[in-house]
Amino acid sequence: MHQKKNTILIVDDEAQIRKMLTIFLDASDFRIEESESGKQALRMSSSVKPDLILLDLGLPDMNGKDVISGIRQWSQVPIIVLSVQVLDKEIVAALDAGANDYVVKPFNASVLMARIRANLRNALVKEVGEPELTNGSIRMDLVRHEVYLKGEKLALTPKEYELLRYFMVNRGRMLTHKQILGEVWGPGHSEDTQYLRVYVGQVREKLGINSENAQLIMTEPGVGYRMEMIESNILKAA
Repeated sequence: MHQKKNTILIVDDEAQIRKMLTIFLDASDFRIEESESGKQALRMSSSVKPDLILLDLGLPDMNGKDVISGIRQWSQVPIIVLSVQVLDKEIVAALDAGANDYVVKPFNASVLMARIRANLRNALVKEVGEPELTNGSIRMDLVRHEVYLKGEKLALTPKEYELLRYFMVNRGRMLTHKQILGEVWGPGHSEDTQYLRVYVGQVREKLGINSENAQLIMTEPGVGYRMEMIESNILKAA
């Protein structure tokens, strides 16, 4: 019998949701653990040490955002929120609490699986500490602080480089304006969204607005930005 690839902790008080998630995740060779409450989830996140957590915000004993904050006190495990809440303020609050991604119920199973894979890949990059990051035709040398697009070196300002590096490290993850500004510019710039918009536009332009990278850095209206994952085999076929 072969070993399951990764352990996913499903936190949801609805048994039907847990069963549905377990069926298609188990078919994809994940090991599944289940929790129906926030306090239980906090205990299991420590004892089971899952590779990723799927978390519903509407738990019977505590707010899901408090669960996120509790886990973030000691762990950086990827957390994907699954919620019926569609308000921008709820999404932003969950992401600012430390969630890595947010998927609205009802969701498409294939899309959720893609988000799971993207967040697991991102976690692996952080754990391994690779000297290079790649996304499609973009290659970033973190040692030399150089960026290449289709083998050609790009001329980036220091701040453009730091912004692109943050997107590359977190590729596939939804990032709020506050998260990006705080990480790249510091906590004193957490409200400078217009400033961020200008720099995102500059980075997009240098990556090629009329190429396959045109939609690489996606705007999440009212929330922030997401750098999409680009598979190299897709680029070769283009």
